[in-house]
Amino acid sequence: MQLIELKNVHKRYSNGVMALCDVSLGISKGEFVFVIGASGSGKSTLIKLLYRQEKPTKGDVYVGGVNVARLRNRKVYKLRRKLGIVFQDYKLLPKMNVYENVAFALDVYGLKSSEIRKRTLKAIEQVGLKDKLRSYPDQLSGGEQQRVSIARAIVNNPKVLICDEPTGNLDPDTSMEIMKVIESINEDMGTTVIMATHDKDIVNKLKKRVIVVDKGMIARDSMKGKYKNEGV
Repeated sequence: MQLIELKNVHKRYSNGVMALCDVSLGISKGEFVFVIGASGSGKSTLIKLLYRQEKPTKGDVYVGGVNVARLRNRKVYKLRRKLGIVFQDYKLLPKMNVYENVAFALDVYGLKSSEIRKRTLKAIEQVGLKDKLRSYPDQLSGGEQQRVSIARAIVNNPKVLICDEPTGNLDPDTSMEIMKVIESINEDMGTTVIMATHDKDIVNKLKKRVIVVDKGMIARDSMKGKYKNEGV
């Protein structure tokens, strides 16, 4: 059984816009997948279905064997505890330093303080910020802030890391540094990575599996794929 599976998924918003139309795909444990497409293609909707930010109008969405499309709202938090999610805008807490921002993600688990410290320091070291433990978000560069958000996302060793345009606010060099961090998480931890992106250079350099979404449908699904000259 695949770790993530979408079966005949449709998504129509209340304003009548059909974001996804009969989408079916599977993603195996340990894969690294780029989801690409023009603005309005449906790729962000697809990503949001995985962590139940959105629900499909029709069809099934399985994550780790759980049909999240039918998950009761009060149980969504259990799904998200098994996922790591990285956003374009970091979503850090401004009055907490690096250590506190990452440790905060573990507070809900009722762990001993020693275990929280161990996991937090490990995650921060994995993203290369062990010398910034006491720094606050406004003292960090955009790339460093994104590293903190990645550390927060992986601190509980999730099976899946979902990234929604994680380099959208970063310059090309910093974007590649962030991608090296995410790639190492995939390779060293075996974490499945699914990333929505517009960044052609990143997709072309990393040569991972590429799923192209166009007008709400899967237009292309290729291993070691890339952006093509005609757009995507």
